[in-house]
Amino acid sequence: MAEMIGTKMVSDNRTARQIFEEVMANPARRKFGFGEKLAIVNVDVQQAYTRTDLFKTAYETDPKQIEYINTISALARNKQMPVVWSRVAYADNAEDAGVWGTRTDTPDSLQNIKYDSDRHAFDPRCKVAEGDLTYTKRMPSAFFETPLASYLTFHRVDTVVVTGGSTSGCVRATAVDALSHGYRTIVPIETCADKHESYHFANLTDLQLKYADVEPVQTVIDWLEAR
Repeated sequence: MAEMIGTKMVSDNRTARQIFEEVMANPARRKFGFGEKLAIVNVDVQQAYTRTDLFKTAYETDPKQIEYINTISALARNKQMPVVWSRVAYADNAEDAGVWGTRTDTPDSLQNIKYDSDRHAFDPRCKVAEGDLTYTKRMPSAFFETPLASYLTFHRVDTVVVTGGSTSGCVRATAVDALSHGYRTIVPIETCADKHESYHFANLTDLQLKYADVEPVQTVIDWLEAR
């Protein structure tokens, strides 16, 4: 048998949060950094996923999530940098949900978020401004079959800041696609949310190690204020 020169999968008693904290504390952590112009891409900050007082599908991680999203969105807007808001919804027959809409079929299921419904609506706490790009998507990534890529190209953006939910789902998919499109990608920790801290921190860890700079939201605020 050949001698192993790689690494077997690690199995220990650390939680996902502990692993994340260790990765973030590493002084040798390499970063993509900011470029010259960013866009804030707020993913699915809609009532189906944010209104824990209304819907079983909603979740909260940081209670100030939307406040932070509004803060960095306003700063970007004031610096003439694009702000984007996506959300999900489907036709009455849900056929545009594709295979993704076939796993379950309950009133709370993904494909039963209908256009112009309460679940489709942006959370009223979101300060969506005139001139922001808003659109409805059907798949996890905010890039997939949407105007986002061409919009960012038109605005000569080189850095994408991804916020919203869920960390393990649409935020992750959007961040991976942002990198794949050639953008420096930033995920501000406090602006993302998920149903369980294990999913949340495990995916933040993986994003930091491979696809994005995972940073405190203050890092984005400081960069924008210094422009």
